[in-house]
Amino acid sequence: MFEALTEKLSGVFDGLTGRGALSEKDVSDALREIRVALLEADVALPVVRKFIDDVRPKAVGESVIRAIKPGQLVVKIVYDALVDVLGGDSEPERLKIDSPPAVIMMAGLQGSGKTTTTGKLARRLREADRKKVLVASLDVRRPAAMEQLRILAGQAGVEALPIVDGQLPADIAKRALSAARLGGFDVLILDTAGRTTLDEQMMEEAATIASIARPQETLLVVDALTGQDAVETARRFHERLPLTGLVLTRMDGDGRGGAALSMRSVTGLPIRFLGSGEKLDGLDVFDARRVAGRILGQGDIVSLVEKAKAEIDEAEAEKLARKMAKGQFDLEDLAGQLRQLQRMGGLGGLMGMLPGAQKAKAAMAGAQIDDRMLKRQEAIILSMTPAERRKPDLLQASRKRRIAAGAGVDVAEVNKVLKMHRNMSDMMKKMGKGGMKGMAQAMGSMMGGAPGQGPQLPPGALKGLQGLGGAPGAPKLPGLGGLPGLGGPKKGGK
Repeated sequence: MFEALTEKLSGVFDGLTGRGALSEKDVSDALREIRVALLEADVALPVVRKFIDDVRPKAVGESVIRAIKPGQLVVKIVYDALVDVLGGDSEPERLKIDSPPAVIMMAGLQGSGKTTTTGKLARRLREADRKKVLVASLDVRRPAAMEQLRILAGQAGVEALPIVDGQLPADIAKRALSAARLGGFDVLILDTAGRTTLDEQMMEEAATIASIARPQETLLVVDALTGQDAVETARRFHERLPLTGLVLTRMDGDGRGGAALSMRSVTGLPIRFLGSGEKLDGLDVFDARRVAGRILGQGDIVSLVEKAKAEIDEAEAEKLARKMAKGQFDLEDLAGQLRQLQRMGGLGGLMGMLPGAQKAKAAMAGAQIDDRMLKRQEAIILSMTPAERRKPDLLQASRKRRIAAGAGVDVAEVNKVLKMHRNMSDMMKKMGKGGMKGMAQAMGSMMGGAPGQGPQLPPGALKGLQGLGGAPGAPKLPGLGGLPGLGGPKKGGK
């Protein structure tokens, strides 16, 4: 998300921070480029005007011109302004779900991802907040809408209200409230019907359901890909329905980000969650500070840590840590690392959370390095026998040809995986002392091999990886595959 905007702003700031001193003209020229970048990102014009008006007096002031590092001070001023536009510097507002059964009403247009978001939110409440959740579909118009939610509820590990044909949305809402009270549920999520466009009938139906259910939270789900149409949809819904927050979906497909940057200013409503993909784990709490950091190419280490906590198998991490303490790292362990990288969002997802990794992402794209490479490497390892994974020395020419045929690749690809494993295995023996430096080298090897064996990450990206565990007090990743230097596995359960 925000790739196009991040790339343009990074270019502007590279020009500023590369100079020892700045004139007022330098700053004005940079603000002009920032204005154009925001407009091209589909940010609403009134929001852009206010943003520039807020930044300009601070950025051209004497404190900037006379600063030791004026370029970095301008970046800080722009960052603070972005945080303010996105919702402020306070902690993300938590959902009001403390009075069971707390009712959350989901509203939005058809096709915005409302039902999928309902499943994602239910899963998040169950896993992160330990809530007992009931979901109910009030969509009696869209074919199979109720069945879709029932299936998603099963995948999320929550209860779904039994389907009764012929009932009206208001009657389903009453039945859901009764079931939630009798069943001792903490949260009831009502998935209302949508339309392809806003109309009076839909608004009246939503208002009737709200009067019956009296929801503690009414969340509007909008598709970020629709840009300023999403902003207008939110504004018109809020005029008729007492909304408490917004959920922006398909953020992984929105390279511009204009909707996210316009929403708070235009509607006055907080963005609660960002949704991406179809998988039920693709829902993140919206934090203005983290999003502003990602827009400016500063990464989002906190989200990376949270993702690691959620995805790391602690038992496997402990097991691998014990093996590595003895200098052991076989191909089965490497396959495990590849799987964990994929679960944490793949190479692109991780790079988007690392500081200064925008150029690394561009280099990866140019060299056609993507998550398909991880899957291909894993397929090569899975084409080996258990004995071959434990003892790679067994892999002579005939075995390599068999493995290549089984994975559908050339023998050269098999050799690359084996070389990557040798490099990582050698490093694992030293990582107790090397910390993040060793991990950075291992990641570089994973994404291109040794010098002369294909593309590698630029030095700036490696520094970004090293910085995760370097400075005192810096956040550490909790046991990414049990690799020392990333915090190591936690004691106890998940």
